[in-house]
Amino acid sequence: MLTPSQCLTEEFCDDRSHPRRKMVVIEVKTTLRPQDVKKFIEKLNHIKQWVPRYADNIIYGGVARLTAAAGAEEMAESRGVFSIRATGNSAAIVNSPVFRPRPW
Repeated sequence: MLTPSQCLTEEFCDDRSHPRRKMVVIEVKTTLRPQDVKKFIEKLNHIKQWVPRYADNIIYGGVARLTAAAGAEEMAESRGVFSIRATGNSAAIVNSPVFRPRPW
C-alpha cells in the first residue's frame, strides 16, 4: 500500500520508455469543489476502458488545487484520492498520516 510520500517518487512515474505498473492520475483545479471530486472519481472508474493500454496498471488518483471549497478535501481523502495543495512554487500532499489511497 502506498503512503502519500511515496506517490510522487521515481518508482511511480509514468515513463513510456520504462513502463511502470503503478501510476498516479492527477486532476488539477484552481478551486476544488466536492462535485469536482465526484466527477474525477467517475473518470477514474472508467479510465481503464477509455485508455486500454492502462488496463493492467494499478492507478491511483489525486486532486491538486490552489484552494478548496468546504468539504472537498475531506471528500477526496475519504474516497481514497490524494489531496495536493499548491504552496508557492511547489506542491504538497496534505492527506492525513493514516490515509491509504484507493487503487483503481
